[in-house]
Amino acid sequence: MSIRALDGKRFADMVIQGANHLSANAKLVDALNVFPVPDGDTGTNMNLSMTSGAKEVKNNINEHIGKVGVALSKGLLMGARGNSGVILSQLFRGFAKSIENKASINAKDFASAFEFGVETAYKAVMKPVEGTILTVAKDASKKGVQTAQQSDDLIEIMEEIVKEAKASLKRTPDLLPVLKEVGVVDSGGQGLVFVYEGFLAELKGEKLPDSPAYLPTMDELVSAEHHKNVQGHIHTEDIVFGYCTEFMVKFEQDKIAKHPFKEEVFRNDLSGFGDSLLVIADEDVVKVHIHSEQPGNVLTYGQRYGSLINMKIENMRQQHSNIVGETKTPLVTDLKERPNEKQEYGIVTVSMGPGIANLFKSIGAQAVIEGGQTMNPSTEDIIKAVKEVNAKKVFILPNNKNIIMAANQAAEVTEDEEIYVIPSKTVPQGLSALLAFNPAGDVQANKTAMIEALNNVKTGQITFAVRDTQIDGLEIEKDDFMGIAEGKIVIKDKDMIKAAKDLLLKMLDEDSEILTILYGEDVSDEEVKTVAQFVEENFTDVEVEIHNGQQPLYSFIFAIE
Repeated sequence: MSIRALDGKRFADMVIQGANHLSANAKLVDALNVFPVPDGDTGTNMNLSMTSGAKEVKNNINEHIGKVGVALSKGLLMGARGNSGVILSQLFRGFAKSIENKASINAKDFASAFEFGVETAYKAVMKPVEGTILTVAKDASKKGVQTAQQSDDLIEIMEEIVKEAKASLKRTPDLLPVLKEVGVVDSGGQGLVFVYEGFLAELKGEKLPDSPAYLPTMDELVSAEHHKNVQGHIHTEDIVFGYCTEFMVKFEQDKIAKHPFKEEVFRNDLSGFGDSLLVIADEDVVKVHIHSEQPGNVLTYGQRYGSLINMKIENMRQQHSNIVGETKTPLVTDLKERPNEKQEYGIVTVSMGPGIANLFKSIGAQAVIEGGQTMNPSTEDIIKAVKEVNAKKVFILPNNKNIIMAANQAAEVTEDEEIYVIPSKTVPQGLSALLAFNPAGDVQANKTAMIEALNNVKTGQITFAVRDTQIDGLEIEKDDFMGIAEGKIVIKDKDMIKAAKDLLLKMLDEDSEILTILYGEDVSDEEVKTVAQFVEENFTDVEVEIHNGQQPLYSFIFAIE
């Protein structure tokens, strides 16, 4: 059997089976998380992103493959969750762009589309890290292009793409030391392999099982030679370009006449000002994200082409703190009563557990995207919450490092409201930032105060290990309780209360004034009292506040001010 032309309907079936196969194996991808905490969410994020793309495809079945590609790209964009989901959306955004004007494609078109998808994804991150999903996609696409030079059979090309993707996945620990330290392959790369396997099965007329596929053991995938410190490789003083700069240029015809806009030239010129560059342009505007040491020079360059709008500059050295955050897709957007008239300010925040959601509402949040661990809200979820608060200017508190990208993407595509993302990475940071908000202040004053507030609180967490591992010098066994201080695992113990006490001993000091304890759904009132009494006896100057957060998976979240 061979296939020499691919139309929209068959491609739609490929997308649907690719999404289904990823969905069946999402938990296996989650299990490849570097940290042994129960919120390894790469598989969940990729699954929900791909499912959103497949849903849009199902609603737009067409013989014209270009139109199906556009539907896939749109669905992935709006459903993108977390960094892995955003990268996946960029891969297929480029794929779709390559075929958008074609009714059907041949083998060379097919291989070229994968290649263009990789180019698009790499452009989204100016300095991508190798050993990730990007590397797997790049190696596989190169193999596809090579195969298409000798064969016109799409099945053969897809077979080679899958084969090379798997080989590249096995090589990821050799490119990214943190993977070898912990003994895993890249989780995003594994998710992409599952998608490609679904594509191939559909082309061959096969159906993959709904149950999880065989996942090789870690020993089969990589032999971990030794363990080094997983965290601590990024320090504040290591940040070369300190200002996260985002803005849009609305093109003006008189300026364009003097300086004709070419996206590639624009991107290359801006690359000299910093790193982490993202440029997205259409007929009317260009959106820019860049990390720069001199943001004023970047803005001046942008003004050559038009007027500046939606500007945002943030000091990343101030923001650098936590590495690990909490994640869960929204179960419901909990909204205070919607105002009839558009308000000046609105606050949208992300929460896990009804107790924490109520706490956010009590101190001023209008909309709480309520969820828990393992999943993130999509771009579309955040946009909906922004619309519901009915305000001119909306501050978003992601409370998780893996939600910030989706929040920024929501800010890019929303036109009727001014959106400002405060990059809170934990619930305590979000609470601290919200308390710093002044409804009588202007936008800049609030942004400054809220960002500064992120650094005024320390975050501690107690959770459990989902597998055996060795990390940061600790031998951790499955089901051990772990104490995480500012994103780093510092304590492990078989006993939850002992772990909590030891973590607090490490985090509380003579400068600590207030300890807020948010206890989870698995913690009893007696256990909370035991921890509080321990603090009162050993840290007499520290005021203790207790709230029933009802959060899943994390027994305690500590906020120390």
